[in-house]
Amino acid sequence: MNILQFNERYPDEASCIHYLKEQREREGVICKKCNSRDHYWLNSLNMFQCKHCEFRTGLKNGTIMENSKLPLRTWLLAMTLVSATKKGFSCLELQRQMGHSRYETVFRLYHKLREAMGKRDSQYKLEDMVEYDEAFVSKATKSSEKTKLKKGRGSQKQASVAVMAESSILEDLITGEKDKSCRYFKMVKIDNLKAKTAEKLIKGLIDKKAVLQTDESTTYSNIEDCIDVHVSELSSTKEGKFNLKWAHIAISNLKRDLTKYHMVSEKMLQNYLNEFCYKLNRRYFGEKLFDRLVIASICPYLYTSG
Repeated sequence: MNILQFNERYPDEASCIHYLKEQREREGVICKKCNSRDHYWLNSLNMFQCKHCEFRTGLKNGTIMENSKLPLRTWLLAMTLVSATKKGFSCLELQRQMGHSRYETVFRLYHKLREAMGKRDSQYKLEDMVEYDEAFVSKATKSSEKTKLKKGRGSQKQASVAVMAESSILEDLITGEKDKSCRYFKMVKIDNLKAKTAEKLIKGLIDKKAVLQTDESTTYSNIEDCIDVHVSELSSTKEGKFNLKWAHIAISNLKRDLTKYHMVSEKMLQNYLNEFCYKLNRRYFGEKLFDRLVIASICPYLYTSG
């Protein structure tokens, strides 16, 4: 959805309230007091009231917008701008596009959206054939410390990221040539490259029945308990490059994408990874991405804690 369509669909706060009410009713509202899903809509108060205990829930309660004093129209405008492009915005650019006076407010809003994207994608495990590799991305480092830090693999100037890609092998029936297609990606910031770290991620994010493809790093030397089938090849060989094709493509695209933010702090890196993967996993959604982002922001099973 572009900005002209946004202005047509949501000309005022009342239209935004009506839209969000419909979305919340569709996704379900959970009462904080008794966990009931049966509610009335109080039109005069713009609130839901539980049919069982009469506890009232505001339109923003139980969503990423809870406790925010920003109008709904501001939130929906931000979602429109964020979902309008496959690439991410810098917070400064989003502030400029929204015409908002405070950078800190836009910064918090954007990162709440990124957290919602990550929570939504965390509901799914990767299946079938999964590529797994690590990436090293530059992170914000004080100028006074840069000269003291080592370079190369394990440098304190870089953050480590686990990259997973769910892929399938395609074969041309005429020529016999093989290629790979990819559906979904996951990326997680990790503290180290230890085997225990990889094992925990594989158990939590990848279906045990999947075929796991990695390089021949010792990190993956003992993961029989995590996955049924494990295939490893040297990443420098033809087979290794083929096995990790989409993981390497994703790493390359991630590094290029992060350059527009100049420097990303290690503390906030996971949120940037969330947005990158969320959009990559929905690269064919087109204008539907806005509605999907709204749903990700209000899903009751993600925000029941309020």
